[in-house]
Amino acid sequence: MASAEKRTFSPKTSLVDLSRNNLRCFIETVKVYLAQNRFLMTFAFFPAVDLRGGKCVQLVGGVPGTEVVALDNPLAQAERWVNEGADHLHIIDLDGALLGRRVNAPILSQMVEKLDLFLQVGGGIRTEDDVHAVLDLGVDRVILGTAALKDPDMVSRLADLHGSERIMVALDVKRGNVTTEGWQKTLGKKAVTLGRLFEEKGAGSILFTNIDVEGRQLGIDLEPTRTLVEAVKIPVVAAGGVTSIEDVLALRDAGAAGAVAGTAIYTGKLSVHRTLEALGRE
Repeated sequence: MASAEKRTFSPKTSLVDLSRNNLRCFIETVKVYLAQNRFLMTFAFFPAVDLRGGKCVQLVGGVPGTEVVALDNPLAQAERWVNEGADHLHIIDLDGALLGRRVNAPILSQMVEKLDLFLQVGGGIRTEDDVHAVLDLGVDRVILGTAALKDPDMVSRLADLHGSERIMVALDVKRGNVTTEGWQKTLGKKAVTLGRLFEEKGAGSILFTNIDVEGRQLGIDLEPTRTLVEAVKIPVVAAGGVTSIEDVLALRDAGAAGAVAGTAIYTGKLSVHRTLEALGRE
């Protein structure tokens, strides 16, 4: 009998059609379906904790040296968002993204140990061993950027091993083209093309970052996100330029599965608590 992961499931499947012998397989299939589609049911708001030099920072356009925020004790910053009601957190090792290795791994380990919420983590995750190590810490989902772009089949292998819901691919776009190596190099490829590729390879979700508006606190550019959302069937979490509650609601209404907010929540332009309240009211 094929495993639950290999079977297809439609919510319209009738129990009458199932024999006693395969009922257990049906139940396991339902669990897999719900796990892989949980972001289709609820919109997630992710406060960002970006790590650089042991601090919690926010950069403009991802450019080193443009720190708008540089705060000691990243764990304390994460706990601040938890205290405001956050149940999802977005953690990026910026040093790792630039240098190609997990520079801030000790800080990440501490945060995973202390925090009890959904964690998605990226930056410097370049090998399959890196992925195993991060997931073994208790992280819910890893974000692959450069590694996936260099070896798309890596996504398939990791999705088969860990489940596609734990594998997210980052598509970071500058002037319409996807970038790599910590946003330092441009590939000359479009997000829609690569989004469809990684969907086929088994990625469970996509992180789409619009670098052109990242960290500028001027609001989002909605259309590129909408275009990608309409092009793929897997969930898309949007980042870049999220500055107001209206930005967050616009992304949700455009079909995004979540939004990441960074600079604006640290400068006070966007309240985590009020954003979550607004999402709850809608």
